Amino acid sequence: MAFSFCSFSSGSGGNSYLVRTATTALLVDAGISAKKIIAGLEQTGTEDHELKAVLITHEHSDHIKSLATLMKKKQAIEAYANQGTWNAMTMVPAGDRNRTIVVGEPFLVGDIMVKAFSVCHDAADPVGYSFYAEGRQMSIVTDTGCIPEGMVEEITGADLLVLEANHDVDMLRIGRYPWFLKQRILGDRGHLSNETAARMLVRLLAHSPKNRKILLAHLSKENNFPEMAYQTVKNILEEEAYLIGDRIEVATIVRDEVSVVFQV
Repeated sequence: MAFSFCSFSSGSGGNSYLVRTATTALLVDAGISAKKIIAGLEQTGTEDHELKAVLITHEHSDHIKSLATLMKKKQAIEAYANQGTWNAMTMVPAGDRNRTIVVGEPFLVGDIMVKAFSVCHDAADPVGYSFYAEGRQMSIVTDTGCIPEGMVEEITGADLLVLEANHDVDMLRIGRYPWFLKQRILGDRGHLSNETAARMLVRLLAHSPKNRKILLAHLSKENNFPEMAYQTVKNILEEEAYLIGDRIEVATIVRDEVSVVFQV
């Protein structure tokens, strides 16, 4: 099997992704039920002996909901997080399969090299991840309110990029969320809007032109929908003379469904 990615769920209701090579499978986050994660593994044909680890981005419940249960059900896997995140995960018991990572220091799981990098979110020490295998790179950037230049450098080589496009700003501002929550989402430690995601892609494409798959992720149920996210990104890219289908592919990840398997 080629280096591949599949989303089991993406959004405020819960997040879990699968990154896989022919011999190694990794989960990123366990924010949905263990039953749904196991169903996703079965649907993608992922065997227990291939599943090596679950990597945690940060401690919010939509990313760690079933971590403890999953660790009980899958006795061979290890859990990886940085020390700040472990300290904040009070609902997850300590264990000899818990591994502490250092942001910026690559580590190997099976035949996949992993590197965590900092993101801008209201959590203890939130991270995104880049994965390297078979001469390719995948990067996951969600739950961030801003994209500093250092983050762009971390993902500049990504052949597949999972990028947050959480909300449409106008929908959020006129919607029913309370003011404090709107302010949190719109802040630098909140979530990327469709437009901000698109502007970030323009920066990335100008920085390093290459063939890429872009998957728009973590769409809000209340303040966004797939067609709007896609069209906003498409319009802004076209304004800057980047055409979808010409070295760049863009797709949206449905919130609570197992996606197709994307390969690089």
